[in-house]
Amino acid sequence: MSSSVQLFRDQKYHELKGQCIQQRQLFEDPEFPASDVSLFYQSAPPRKVEWKRPKDLCEDPHLFVNGISSHDLHQGTLGNCWFVAACSCLALRKTLWQQVIPDFNEQEWDPKNPEKYAGIFRFRFWCFGEWTEVVIDDLLPTMDGKLIYCHSNVKNEFWSALLEKAYAKLAGSYEALDGGSAADAIVDFTGAVAESIDLVQGKYGEIISEQMKLFEDLFKVHKRGGLISCSITASSGSTNDVETEMGLVIGHAYSVTAIRKLRLGERLIFSFKAEKLFMIRLRNPWGKREWNGAWSDNSEEWKKVSNSERKSLGLTLENDGEFWMTFEDWCKNFTDVDICRIVNTSYFSIRKTWEKKMMHGAWAKNSEPLLNRSGGCFDNKETFLQNPQYVFDVKKTEDKVLVSLQQEDRRKYKKEGKGDSIPIGFEIFKVEDNRSYRLHKLTVQERVATSLYINTRTVFLKRILKQGRYILIPTTYHPGIITKFILRLFTDVPSKLRELKADKPKMTCWSLLCGYPRRVTQIKIHSAEGLQKQDRSGGADPYVLIKCENQNMRSPVQHDTTNAIFDTQVVFYRKNIDSPIIVQVWNSNILCDQFLGQAVLAASPSDPREQQTLQLRGRGRREAAEMPGHITVKVFSSDDLVEL
Repeated sequence: MSSSVQLFRDQKYHELKGQCIQQRQLFEDPEFPASDVSLFYQSAPPRKVEWKRPKDLCEDPHLFVNGISSHDLHQGTLGNCWFVAACSCLALRKTLWQQVIPDFNEQEWDPKNPEKYAGIFRFRFWCFGEWTEVVIDDLLPTMDGKLIYCHSNVKNEFWSALLEKAYAKLAGSYEALDGGSAADAIVDFTGAVAESIDLVQGKYGEIISEQMKLFEDLFKVHKRGGLISCSITASSGSTNDVETEMGLVIGHAYSVTAIRKLRLGERLIFSFKAEKLFMIRLRNPWGKREWNGAWSDNSEEWKKVSNSERKSLGLTLENDGEFWMTFEDWCKNFTDVDICRIVNTSYFSIRKTWEKKMMHGAWAKNSEPLLNRSGGCFDNKETFLQNPQYVFDVKKTEDKVLVSLQQEDRRKYKKEGKGDSIPIGFEIFKVEDNRSYRLHKLTVQERVATSLYINTRTVFLKRILKQGRYILIPTTYHPGIITKFILRLFTDVPSKLRELKADKPKMTCWSLLCGYPRRVTQIKIHSAEGLQKQDRSGGADPYVLIKCENQNMRSPVQHDTTNAIFDTQVVFYRKNIDSPIIVQVWNSNILCDQFLGQAVLAASPSDPREQQTLQLRGRGRREAAEMPGHITVKVFSSDDLVEL
């Protein structure tokens, strides 16, 4: 965790606690008072809510009783089973919950030193890219002497109720937590990268190969400390909180507490007619009501498994809301899964580590097209490129790239009726290898990836990209929408992710002496065909070299071919428009590269913009002797430097 922690509402825990102890008073938080304003933003309470401290609710209050466990939690009257599911997930990982509940021993009630208790607690959340500390008092909402929201199944344990209060303070009120998402809460607890998968749309219940891919992915995520929750979305005719005939509750967030790949012994292979079992263990935040299909508690399947085999599985048979299912049944019975990956960026790790870049950005409106940064999605052809643009490089032949785009948390705007997330997404384009100014028109660039466009807080994408330079364009679905975002990019080797802000080269004093560009030219070298054979096997190792004024751009080498596909793109800002652009083809050799021919391009705005195939010639003027082979290119030129 980074050492710098932001203070929410600038409240300093140690200072406030010291003052309370000195004045022998219990802390009362002026920023989140014990009144209806902290509970609701639109509804009114059904009956009077009384705010009580833990010491008024039980004899011997504690943050934790016998440690922290995913069985500690029960949902209250608020529709926030997603928060309880996220807490259940959090409780499974000590390193994670200790970030959220800092110095928990110091915060714990100390019966031997009651004078140290000041009714003040602190929690930390990952807010929009920064760890933020939230201070609260311990006055909790009750009715009839019982907690009305999230509570423990042990009467004198209060970590979950206090954590929920801190989270409600961050969101503006308890009511603002109604109907949220487990993935968002887990991201706020951990800084994880969230991905939501629709199991129905992806046909994971039907296509076994997709099911196995998902199992391996989830198995890996869970093993690497990630957190997973799942739910069943209510179909148009059904309602939430209704039980399916299989005992699962619709609209409810379940936390995944274990994933196992079991190799069966001979005896069990005979019983189950399979060598391996793919199993998943879940927990219902209500702490009761469980799955009643295959492998449910007391089912036929468990009767075939001996006690020692059960032990190795870690099977529980109490009705504590935890149960096992086969992965296939899980795919068929649930509709949505939220995966939160804890992406490892530590250099001191045996596991795969990722290079991470994070950028804070915003969609902002301006009537001047070159200054507008809220152009909407790709369908808005006129304005799409008027969004923020980020450039990054893939240095390896190919690299797996993880992208997470997160909009600001809008719960705090619920009071104004604007609390819903905005539909967002992003596009990735392969662009010219030397592009360092904003894109103004899509010509030779290749659209390589499009995320989902969805009104969730985070949109995630995993892709394998080839070597080259890319532009990532985050967008709102509709143009003209204003909000902030953070963009996180994870790659195997550093990507140099940065925002492109300038539209064209800057005019400086130096430009007056040396000249300023008068023309912009984009070139895409698609391929070279029929090249001269260079080795005994009849192949060549060609690459292209593109020369413009004093700049040279070189493509990667294509091996063992006389018909090479390059798909190399370059862009030049040209001062001397009479000086042609030369595209040369070379054969790569250990000692000395061989020249295979060239094409000379005037690259003027009036030249055809369609793909053209040119004869390779020797060095010299345009009419130099022909050499074997052709080169296929596309050329765009403009004397308006912000056209391309």
